[in-house]
Amino acid sequence: MMNHSLKSQCKVNPGTVIEGKWHRNRYTIVKELGFGANGIVYLAKGQNQQVALKMSDNGMSITSEVNVLKSFAKVQGSALGPSLLDVDDWERKSGKVSFYVMEYIQGPDLLAFIAQKGPSWTGVLIVQLLRDLESLHKSGWVFGDLKPDNLIVTGPPPKIRTIDVGGTTIRGRAIKEFTEFYDRGYWGLGTRKADPAYDLFAVAMILINTAYPKRFSKTTGDLKQLKMMVRQKKELMKYEDVILKALQGHYASADIMRNDMLQLTRPNSRHSNASNRKAGQSATRQPASRQAYVQRNKKGSFMETVSIVLIVTLLYFFYIYGQLL
Repeated sequence: MMNHSLKSQCKVNPGTVIEGKWHRNRYTIVKELGFGANGIVYLAKGQNQQVALKMSDNGMSITSEVNVLKSFAKVQGSALGPSLLDVDDWERKSGKVSFYVMEYIQGPDLLAFIAQKGPSWTGVLIVQLLRDLESLHKSGWVFGDLKPDNLIVTGPPPKIRTIDVGGTTIRGRAIKEFTEFYDRGYWGLGTRKADPAYDLFAVAMILINTAYPKRFSKTTGDLKQLKMMVRQKKELMKYEDVILKALQGHYASADIMRNDMLQLTRPNSRHSNASNRKAGQSATRQPASRQAYVQRNKKGSFMETVSIVLIVTLLYFFYIYGQLL
């Protein structure tokens, strides 16, 4: 959580105009979107578009997040984070406040989207998320504070986007920000070292969260409790194997977990098996039909031969009888 003094330092009212000291760009505050440990994010109007503006009196934090967004921009073909638009300082009576401006990603968060559209979208969106996480991990970062609040679904077509990169950490370092429910350290299932498995644990908890929108309290706080919660929801049973592997850190990469999810989001295997059985039965019946056809043909040919022999015999008999007369 953000400390009270920092929140007061960065707190501004709707209608406030923020003017950059260096670039002189002006932004009018519309409303607060959220706040975290290192600053407050506002919806603002600037340069004829809506933008998200994050401000903090911690210049180092702003610099770190800006570097993350710049790194994301270098990852081709990925929708990692919002686009960076501006970086500057705002001089106010209480002191200098650093801020940066980014693309405003509009849409419901992941849980709200699934509640509206149905659980059939869960697998599709998680597969998209894992693809982006693979790109993020390959670029040397771990998202860290991965949770539904930081996942926005835009579209159409529906596409998952990440926001709030404040917890994004260089691989190998200690996680900077986390939310307990999605943190493997909180559940006693790993450290808070920034590695791909840390994010994949959070993905598993997000899957669980889709079936428990209000989350649940930690009791034993171990794998046994989480496994029990998964098995109490039929919509999670489909993903049980993937969830448990991610919770235990068995996935070496987001891409491997994504491949497993893709297998589960394809048409129902029971339906496919039934189709295969039906096709097999048809294939089995076809030779029997061909055999019957051949047998019928053989029988027909035999009868035809017998008939011809009888006719020839009768003709010969009548010929001999005629000669005798």
